[in-house]
Amino acid sequence: MRNIDWTKVKALVTSFVKNHQDQVLEVIGKAAQTILIVILSLIVIKFGTIAIKKFFDKQREFKYKLDAKRTDTLATLCISILRYSVYFIALITILDNVFGITPTTIITAAGVGGLAIGFGAQNLVKDVITGFFILLEDQFSVGDMITIDGMMGTVEEMGLRITKIRNYTGDLYIIPNSEIKKVTNHTRGDKAAIVDVSVAYEENMDLVINVLNKVCETAAKELTSIVEGPTVLGVVNLGDSGVVIRVFAKTIAGAHWEVERQLRKRIKDAFDREGIEIPYNRLVVINKKD
Repeated sequence: MRNIDWTKVKALVTSFVKNHQDQVLEVIGKAAQTILIVILSLIVIKFGTIAIKKFFDKQREFKYKLDAKRTDTLATLCISILRYSVYFIALITILDNVFGITPTTIITAAGVGGLAIGFGAQNLVKDVITGFFILLEDQFSVGDMITIDGMMGTVEEMGLRITKIRNYTGDLYIIPNSEIKKVTNHTRGDKAAIVDVSVAYEENMDLVINVLNKVCETAAKELTSIVEGPTVLGVVNLGDSGVVIRVFAKTIAGAHWEVERQLRKRIKDAFDREGIEIPYNRLVVINKKD
């Protein structure tokens, strides 16, 4: 490989810059303007986001305040609107000041290519419109646990175009608003906690139900998330290996899983104390000689 003569390279670069000095300065000036506009846009978004969060945090202290989840939803939506607005203004400013493309020219070009842009932006428009109606109808809010097309999680962010939900394993689902067709909201209103308990056929059903009633009475006093019950509904099924008895309770939104876990543990401990057998699968070997 031949050695590079850096002296000649420097001379060529110097000659090019000298002969095209105006063009080089113009390019550097445009690049500097573009970088400055981008930096200012990021600063506006950052401080605007902080201001929006502070405003809605302060709103919680007002006498006539919105629901906390509603407040969080409006905050994320305002941040989304701010972000898109700043991006749009920055783009128009760069095209106008840096490249000399005036807003009038942009509008004219949009009119000429409006049909093509319309087809390309259909999904975007649908996302925004759907997001607006989700907010207007209060289908769900930030902090709600919901299920969308089999994806279950807690709503982390609602934007103009997308909704973000995170499941219990930490996975983040990013869903375009236009694809949200059916939503199951698990945090609106009281929830049912249902525990089915199986006991052996040999057990005394009256004794079993009495033990369950005592467990329910204690749980009703100690578990503050229970709204109604728990109540022993009675025998709901005669299974292959045991009798199934159902316990029912109503809890505050989102607490039914924890209540079910607590009831199962308390029932198991009570059955162990009373010697009540919970059936389990067994393997019986029959010897032909016997």
